[in-house]
Amino acid sequence: GTWLLFWASLALGCRGETAFLRRADDSSGRCTYSFTVASPVEAGCPDASGVPELRAELVALSSRLSRLERGVGGSGPRGNEAWDPQQTVPAARLEAAYGELLRAKSRLEEEKGRLEREKEELRRRLESSAQEIAQLRASRCPPGGQGPGRDPLRAPGKASRWDPQPVAYQELQAERTEVPASRLLEETTLSRPGSKDSGCGELVWVGEPVVFGQAESIAGKYGVWMKDPEPVSPFTQETTWRVDAVGTGVRQLLQYDAAEQLAQGYPTKVHILPRPLESTGAVVYRGGFFFQPRRSHAVARYDLRGETMTGEREIPGAGYHGQYPYSWGGYTDIDLAVDETGLWVIYSTEKARGAIVLSKLDPETLEIQRTWETNIRKRGVANSFIICGTLYTVNSYSAPNTTINFAYNTATSTSRALSIPFENRFRYLSMVDYNPAERQLFAWDNFNMVTYPVRLSQA
Repeated sequence: GTWLLFWASLALGCRGETAFLRRADDSSGRCTYSFTVASPVEAGCPDASGVPELRAELVALSSRLSRLERGVGGSGPRGNEAWDPQQTVPAARLEAAYGELLRAKSRLEEEKGRLEREKEELRRRLESSAQEIAQLRASRCPPGGQGPGRDPLRAPGKASRWDPQPVAYQELQAERTEVPASRLLEETTLSRPGSKDSGCGELVWVGEPVVFGQAESIAGKYGVWMKDPEPVSPFTQETTWRVDAVGTGVRQLLQYDAAEQLAQGYPTKVHILPRPLESTGAVVYRGGFFFQPRRSHAVARYDLRGETMTGEREIPGAGYHGQYPYSWGGYTDIDLAVDETGLWVIYSTEKARGAIVLSKLDPETLEIQRTWETNIRKRGVANSFIICGTLYTVNSYSAPNTTINFAYNTATSTSRALSIPFENRFRYLSMVDYNPAERQLFAWDNFNMVTYPVRLSQA
């Protein structure tokens, strides 16, 4: 066998190829011979070359497994090394959604805090009223004060709460009594003999607000309430109308046959409007409820007796849904008003560059009869109303002591600055309109329905 290997090595050597002969003992102690010869055609063995590649792949897998373990364990920047690149987009979306949820939670918490503060304020006011009632009940009148007397603010026909007793003292009862504002006006100094407050003229004075009712829910944070200065049967001048305007689908128009019902919160009837209204610019005039339908630059008429829509007309170029509102917002782009001369619409247009525009409307057809463009910027004032064809604006909706700051006379097409004191008692004036029949302002101030007596100069 040795000779065979020797001659094979010699034959390969003769061919010019290199062979290597080795001799060594195997594990059992026997002598073995081996030789190696380079392949004439193959640069390397396929099996041998695969070993480094497998080793490299093994090392890569080991490294990847190590990073994955670190990612699962929370090491590194949130385990980013363990994520596949294809997972980057879903992860980013999840983080964005989580961030939006956190922001929504923060907004809800802020709203909850605001509602809690309002609730606490209402509770404080309720406690204060209860304390005042307790103090009044604890008070005693002198003997000379016996007798029924007459409460000047009591509506005619109501029994007096002064109950004479055969004892030396009697208990003073406290109650809330609702009376027509016209009666209150007669009781003021404005109606003393010689005062000039009849007929048209310029506004010279606004009195303190008188509370007639209060909204029962958050939907009444702002709203509109009114009476028809020229009612149509079966309605009267005492019939009162109200809309709580908070919300996106406001369609309920509440009807009260008397002021006492408004104060108690019990409507005679609830009208459901065919279309939701926008904000607090509605009015009642000659048996019709005039309002701006939601997300439109139109004015519509709802017949109160027939309970149907009887007309709708667009106001050309009028801004709507937050384009040209009053300073307090509330989508008050289109505001309707009534005075001694008829029905008006207050708005603004792109052509007017945000200045107040006045248009006189036909109450039957809603056709525009005439238009005036003022130099008063609509966003710069809190609200407005019209008396005897003159537009008046309120300077602030939240300042407790503000002013009527501008007047625009449609008869002369001129404006002038004013400074007539005006009180925002509850510091959130969202609606103010003039009632020519009762000659007073109706307003909505932070849940409260109030009126203001006014004085006009002699025409």
